[in-house]
Amino acid sequence: MALPYTHHYKLSFSALNLKKSGTSHLQPICCVQCNSNVSSSPFTEKHSMQRYQRDQWVYNNSHNSQQLLSLNSDDQVASCSLPSDGDSIRLNDIALQLPELRKLLEVLKHKRESHGGQVPENGPGNVFLVGTGPGDPDLLTLKAVKVIQKADLLLYDRLVSNAVLDLVGPDARLLYVGKTAGYHSRTQEEIHELLLSFAEAGANVVRLKGGDPLVFGRGGEEMDFLQQQGIQVKVIPGMTLYTAASGISAELGIPLTHRGVAISVRFLTGHSRKGGTDPLFVAENAADPDSTLVIYMGLSTLPSLAQKLIHHGLPPDTPAAAVERGTTPQQRTVFAELKDLADKIKTAELVSPTLIIIGKVVALSPFWPQSSKEASRLVEA
Repeated sequence: MALPYTHHYKLSFSALNLKKSGTSHLQPICCVQCNSNVSSSPFTEKHSMQRYQRDQWVYNNSHNSQQLLSLNSDDQVASCSLPSDGDSIRLNDIALQLPELRKLLEVLKHKRESHGGQVPENGPGNVFLVGTGPGDPDLLTLKAVKVIQKADLLLYDRLVSNAVLDLVGPDARLLYVGKTAGYHSRTQEEIHELLLSFAEAGANVVRLKGGDPLVFGRGGEEMDFLQQQGIQVKVIPGMTLYTAASGISAELGIPLTHRGVAISVRFLTGHSRKGGTDPLFVAENAADPDSTLVIYMGLSTLPSLAQKLIHHGLPPDTPAAAVERGTTPQQRTVFAELKDLADKIKTAELVSPTLIIIGKVVALSPFWPQSSKEASRLVEA
């Protein structure tokens, strides 16, 4: 079956060097390790049963997909000859998806042609870039919910919570494009091409992002790429509080700024892109006792970052908090002074996603161990 926009699918399709005649010889989907023992996570784990159940439409070409989906929730692992190479798993997974993606593009193409021409009067479909915040669906705006429910196709990240995905309309198609350290189900370039191809075919495409659509989430790159191709992109923050940092800090009663305590807030990424500059170089300028620091994706680099912040003048006893899976039922929080935070996180065995907040405002939280005394001292000062 020919693709209506083959030239745009160079990365997603051609890079795999697949021939239609050879697709029947692909490895079965059950070669991907599928852990069902991840129900404690509010998010979509990379090879969870929930992911394959949610996206099963895209595996309909494989008889083995039905085999996998029939496994009950008591099964710990469904696997057969799991490749040791993570990239092999990724390519195999994408290869199995290609026939159904082609079919969907064909359906959309015929739908456009049935309206009297190759390009309808209202032009190609729209792409909506929607941030879903820290995970609690009750924090979403009505506008975000309406867009999610009216979408034809939703490309969603790992940190979009299952509770948010439950809001998706019954006729919509979901496609997982999540990334974790060491495993990217799709490269960023492939995500660009997927968004472009389906938008050009006339679909209303929603790009669902956990957290904030334009904060450390590559949303700006996706928007720039699509606009250069003539595709309209509408950004919907999704949360009335706008940032995941604001939502999580509000949940804990931590004001990110407070008169007389913190006059500014700074958002930092805890890691750099592959091959990029050390992200900790910012410590020299970020070590401001009158500012609040919010660190995304900083679990692995926190020990070094804390040392550098202290070295550049931030008091070792600066209040700090680390919040795992904030606003979800699985939320866990560690409060500690900056000098002790990394050790307490290690003891508590917090995992990603964890947001880190550093600054005197943390002591204003009612959950801070010495909250009343510390808050009075700060406000008086």
